[in-house]
Amino acid sequence: MSAPDWLTARPVAHRGLHDRARSIIENMPGAAQAAVSGNFAIECDIQLTADGEAMVHHDDALGRLTEGSGPLLGMTASELRAVRFKDTSERMMSLGDLCALVNGRVPLVIEVKSHFDGDRKLVKRMAEVLSSYDGPAVGMSFDPDQVEALRKLIPSRPRGIVAERHYTEADWPEASPAQRRGMTHLRHFFRSRPDFIAYWVDELPAAAPWIARNIFGCPLLTWTVRTPVQREWASRYADQMIFEGFLP
Repeated sequence: MSAPDWLTARPVAHRGLHDRARSIIENMPGAAQAAVSGNFAIECDIQLTADGEAMVHHDDALGRLTEGSGPLLGMTASELRAVRFKDTSERMMSLGDLCALVNGRVPLVIEVKSHFDGDRKLVKRMAEVLSSYDGPAVGMSFDPDQVEALRKLIPSRPRGIVAERHYTEADWPEASPAQRRGMTHLRHFFRSRPDFIAYWVDELPAAAPWIARNIFGCPLLTWTVRTPVQREWASRYADQMIFEGFLP
C-alpha cells in the first residue's frame, strides 16, 4: 500500500487544534472540533485501557492535563470517560467517540502509544473501530512492532513510523537496548514496511528519512512545528507539517 494524497494535502493539527489560553486542551473533543472547523487534519494519540478500549490521550497516566491520577492501563473505559480535563467541562473520549465526532470531515492521523512489550491489543481495538469508519485515517507509532501490527491487522489503512535520530534510555525507558538500536536510522524499515515517515523537525535533514522519501517514495511528515524557523525547515525538507501553537 502507498500513502494517499490526502495525507499531505493539508497541515496536521498536533493533538487537535488546542489552545490552552482558550481552555481547549490537547486530545479533548473541543480540540478535534476546532481542527475540523479549521479544515485541518487531526493527529491524535491512543492508549489502551484495562478493558481493551482505545482512549484518545497522549500520556499513559492521568494528572498532567486531567483531573485524577494513575495509569490509564489500570482503568476501564467507563472510568476514563468520566475523567475531566482541568479547568474545562470536557471529558476524555475513545477512538470511536472521535470517529463519530469527526465523521470523515478531515483525516485522522492516529498514533498508537506503546509500552514496547509486544502487546497488540490496542491495534486490535483500533482495527475494530476503523472497520466501520469510512473516513480517511492512518495509523502510526514510534514502535516498529506496532507498525508491523498495523500492517497485519489493518492492511487496508496506510501506516507510518514516527522517528527521530537518537533513542536514549532516559527518553525511552520501556524500550530495550536492542529495540532502541533497531529504531535508530529506520533499521526496521524492511520489516515494518511503513507507507510514510513522521520525523522530528529539529533533526531534519537526515539520511534515513531522505532515503525513505526519495528512494522508496514514502511521504515525509514532520513534527512538531511551532516556530517560523521550524516551519521553514518543514517546507524545505518534508511534504507536510504536524503543527501546534499557530494557525497555518
